[in-house]
Amino acid sequence: MKVLIDTNVIIDVIGKREPFLEDSYKVIQLGLEGVIETLLSAGSVTDVHYIISRHLPDAAKARESIFILSNIIKICNSIPEDITGALILFIPDFEDAVLAAIAKREKADYIITRNTEDFVNSPVPAISPVEFLKLIPAFAG
Repeated sequence: MKVLIDTNVIIDVIGKREPFLEDSYKVIQLGLEGVIETLLSAGSVTDVHYIISRHLPDAAKARESIFILSNIIKICNSIPEDITGALILFIPDFEDAVLAAIAKREKADYIITRNTEDFVNSPVPAISPVEFLKLIPAFAG
């Protein structure tokens, strides 16, 4: 199974945001264990860096977090077809539309996000970390 992870899930883990940390971390852990393939858009990487660098006193810590992230999740660039595909998706937030287009091109099964309502017209279903974990036998139950 292949999933594209939204920025908010990554921020939950790096920022240790409660009450979201545990479920978001479990999704990332499934990727580390090879149970699922995890993807992240390159745009999300820059967003994550921007957000976490505002909350860390040391810029090197933000870069270190991005380095670790880039070694555990496949980073996907956007290509021109993603942009044109995003324009016809009727997703109000263009950044989310591009994410959905990347997920479609990469043949992701799900977009993992806490903002599922932002992806109503996505060609790839959006699901929360909590709901996603219910699909995995080890967590269903």
